[in-house]
Amino acid sequence: MISFASCAQNGGVPKVYSNIRMNGNGEVFLYHNKKNMKAQDKQPAFSYSKMSSQPVGYDTGVDFDFRDSTFNGKMYFGLIKIEGIQFPQPVYFKRYAKIKNGKARIDIHKNFKGKYDFIDWEESGKIRLGYRIINADGKMLYDGKINLSGKGPFKIDHTIVEGPFINLLSSEETTISFKTNMAVQAQILVDGKIFSDIEETKNHEIRVSGLVANTKYNYDISYGKWMESYHFTTAPAAGSREKFTFAYASDSREGLGGGERAMYGTNTYIMKKMVTLAMHRNASFFQFTGDMINGYRYNKDQEQLEYSNWKNAVNYFWQFAPIYVGMGNHEALLTDFDNRISVDKFPFASESAESLFADNFVLPLNGPESEDGASYDPDPDQIDFPSYKENVYYYTYGNIAMVVLNSNYWYSPNAKMIPVHSGNLHGYIMDKQLEWFAATMEKLELDDNIDHVFVTLHTPAFPNGGHSHDDMWYSGNNDYRPYIAGQPVDKGILERRDEYLDIVINKSPKCVVMLHGDEHNYSRLSLNASTPIYPDNWDKEKLKISREFVQITNGATGAPYYSQEVLPWSDYVDIFSTLNALMLIHVEGQLVEIEVLNPDTFEEIERVILRK
Repeated sequence: MISFASCAQNGGVPKVYSNIRMNGNGEVFLYHNKKNMKAQDKQPAFSYSKMSSQPVGYDTGVDFDFRDSTFNGKMYFGLIKIEGIQFPQPVYFKRYAKIKNGKARIDIHKNFKGKYDFIDWEESGKIRLGYRIINADGKMLYDGKINLSGKGPFKIDHTIVEGPFINLLSSEETTISFKTNMAVQAQILVDGKIFSDIEETKNHEIRVSGLVANTKYNYDISYGKWMESYHFTTAPAAGSREKFTFAYASDSREGLGGGERAMYGTNTYIMKKMVTLAMHRNASFFQFTGDMINGYRYNKDQEQLEYSNWKNAVNYFWQFAPIYVGMGNHEALLTDFDNRISVDKFPFASESAESLFADNFVLPLNGPESEDGASYDPDPDQIDFPSYKENVYYYTYGNIAMVVLNSNYWYSPNAKMIPVHSGNLHGYIMDKQLEWFAATMEKLELDDNIDHVFVTLHTPAFPNGGHSHDDMWYSGNNDYRPYIAGQPVDKGILERRDEYLDIVINKSPKCVVMLHGDEHNYSRLSLNASTPIYPDNWDKEKLKISREFVQITNGATGAPYYSQEVLPWSDYVDIFSTLNALMLIHVEGQLVEIEVLNPDTFEEIERVILRK
């Protein structure tokens, strides 16, 4: 017999769940089919803390210890030239280091003296070393870099191991974030002004203010004995009708084909192509809405490795211009009971998918708080739900606004099990988020500086290839809905879809398009009053679509492709493509034009004017 403790959120089971209990030893169980199913404690073979572990210098080189005696593989390595290079990358040496019993050694003297010293470290005593970790099966796990000082013996020095990233860019300020291997008080020099950390830290978020609209600024990051130089351009003044371009895509989790297409959690190959093309076409920012990584992990440190790989892949763009991201179902971090039955990991404040997402990105904080305070909140006196901070938000740029929603909030993957353990399903926008969305769209309608509003969320309102069984359709079955503390909410998935569409199409004339992902293809769907959007047996009120509108799904960024399905609205699909696709949205005053290119070949998929 299991003795269960009380279930407050701080350390116990959140009250929003049902049939989940914790015993006096802190073990968590789901009661189902007359038996207690214990939550799995699965230790991953690979994790961020192992792959990024701090090496140690010795007389002629550097030693790596991945703290796992069972780990064998290879480490490719090379020097990174910094001076005069806009995008410094390692030039891998002709040899590799063996990883044996979790350890590897790189001999600097043996490999990089004389004609192989193209960074002049023998004179300067400063080395930036890049490396790639591959397991015994040939799978790429992690790309790292480390700064070394000395000519032998070598000392591990301060290094920016993630970033820098341009965030929260406006016409007057930005926040530059980065991560260092050791705590240091860093400084950023912009236009003769110094902005710095308050104290020594590994995680840096430095606000740079007092800037002028639409102006290019160089910035120098100083940390310890090292300095790196980049640049960014501020946003146009609010309401500016000047021409600009931004990029959109989603779904870059691992693809097939090996190599960089499957860099532990993400398709590094195609994402590098995406951001390189976006930069080449002068995109001012990049919106990426969900399924960046494989996810669906049960260990935070393991999923952190995937996030780090994604950020490293897109860093070439992000150090010069912002990337805004949204959550998809593959950002899931779970408490798992038997590989099929899982819930959003808790405690929510420190272990949930939402909290890990917030830890990894610097995004606007203007979204709703959580689902606490809704009519179904089981305890108004405490926090019961995960936070919406940094996963639901909006931002503006010139004369446009982008509203980012989360259709995988408090997500439980097995929709048929939700009545048992409670949770939210894939594609459902819950009450407090919908309430915030309606108020935000109304505010933007009244803002004279905003001509165009874009709404993005991971799951399409109308799936076309790969997700007809869920998204906002569930094969036309409205019975699917969230459960809170064992009780279903009032509105089913199709009813909630219609409420969302009513805000986007009927109540928000400024809204240009819905931007989605989830399906690994590119499609453009035309919606009007004639478009069939209901199952044959629908007996509830039907939404009247008051104007011509467009849904675009672009989940064609490296995840395994999905073919087109036959659905009620299929005759209204104007284009469907399985090619990798980068969307470039060109805005100039009242004109909104989309250009869709295959970043692998630069082949044009389509070019269409959405508004003029």
